[in-house]
Amino acid sequence: MTRSASPKRSLKPTRPLYVLEEQVGFILRQVWQRHATIFAREIGINLTPTQWAALAKLTETGPCSQNQLGRLTAMDVATIKGVIDRLTARGLTETSPDPEDGRRLLVSLTRAGQQMAEKAAPNAMAITRETLAPLDARERETLLALLGKLR
Repeated sequence: MTRSASPKRSLKPTRPLYVLEEQVGFILRQVWQRHATIFAREIGINLTPTQWAALAKLTETGPCSQNQLGRLTAMDVATIKGVIDRLTARGLTETSPDPEDGRRLLVSLTRAGQQMAEKAAPNAMAITRETLAPLDARERETLLALLGKLR
């Protein structure tokens, strides 16, 4: 008995439904990795992006509760606590009782923290410029507006 050979089909590869490189989360992660590399190289002082966010926001707002600072910097309770603990250990922030609510502690910059924030601010601005450098002015404005809508 001879087996009949099954006809060979020319199977064209089909496009997968999900292509990782086209997904917004993957692209945003790659952009974040690029930005984080620029940040680490250019900040000029030993700070993480979350530590810089806390210092920068305290420079803007002045003393505030740790919980409020976490909300303002988009950090959860555990993350902001760790950030403030590390900044306080370095002498850059301090806590004190809130005069309006004795149950709450206020976080504020120390003099060293203020000086570090002032020193790092021009570097942080340069980091933003370098991150956005591949875009022209109109594209930068559009990107920031679109990202703002995705918050």
